[in-house]
Amino acid sequence: MDKQKYLDLYYQMVLIRRMEERGAELYQAGKIGGFMHLYIGQEAVSTGLIAARQPQDRVITAYRDHGVALNCGIPVSQIMAELLGKSTGVSKGRGGSMHMADVTKNFWGGHAIVGAHLPLATGLALGDKYAGRDGVTICMFGEGATNIGFFHEALNLSKVWTLPVLWVCENNMYGMGTAVGRASAVSEIQQKAEGYGMAHERVDGMNVLAVYEAAHKAIETVRSGSGPRMLEIMTYRFRGHSMGDPERYRKHEEVLKWEEQDPIGVFHAYLTTNKQAADKDLDEIDQRALAEVQKAVEFAEASPEPALESLFDDIYYTEEV
Repeated sequence: MDKQKYLDLYYQMVLIRRMEERGAELYQAGKIGGFMHLYIGQEAVSTGLIAARQPQDRVITAYRDHGVALNCGIPVSQIMAELLGKSTGVSKGRGGSMHMADVTKNFWGGHAIVGAHLPLATGLALGDKYAGRDGVTICMFGEGATNIGFFHEALNLSKVWTLPVLWVCENNMYGMGTAVGRASAVSEIQQKAEGYGMAHERVDGMNVLAVYEAAHKAIETVRSGSGPRMLEIMTYRFRGHSMGDPERYRKHEEVLKWEEQDPIGVFHAYLTTNKQAADKDLDEIDQRALAEVQKAVEFAEASPEPALESLFDDIYYTEEV
């Protein structure tokens, strides 16, 4: 990996962090409605994972999707406009925080219903295999989704049909307010892949390079025709499950301990220690990210809301015969 690639990974993580921080401010100011789930603390997961994909590889995820959308190439301005419900948003202001998507970038969306997108990932991969394409479907989900039927049905069929899917569990330790150990019969989520004879690996999700290396290897192995694999990426969200989370289920000391492993700080130390970048270079990147987010906020606030006459656009129905 050359120096520019390192700096680009750092920029993406910082940009996600600044975007999410500003989004939280706008939410608290009443400018963003509905639910909103921040990606603060988990930036290394999607950044490392998506940096390892090829353009033909599909990405589909759950509702904590802002960072994933950015990594897939959606401009911050369109993400911010979507959060504010504006017509210039990536989903035309109709999806909001949990439903960002752009199939032209092979990002097949954030999905609000826990685990409901896993069967969709199986279908996307089946379509690629049926058509003879070499794309890999990268399906991201939280550890809480592994306790429901969709997870088992999707993994089972992907293995039965030897489909090109990389299942990626973002294990941030909590399903809403429930700790993993109180809801899962196994201590390591990756063990669940063994029930389907599927190869699996656990990865440090606070280290963007560890994620990138594991993802690159896994994606190319899946692309080779060996069938699906699973990565359990260990991470931690620094903020609540959603903006309305009182966070009474975990101690403040626990959060502080994890913040010592801040993925941005870890990568910053790596880059300076290995002389890939100087502090000045990284400070400039931080300022550039702040400026881009500010510009995106101004764009979003100046954008129009969806017109009332467009209310039924993009809605499909079948008339009874």
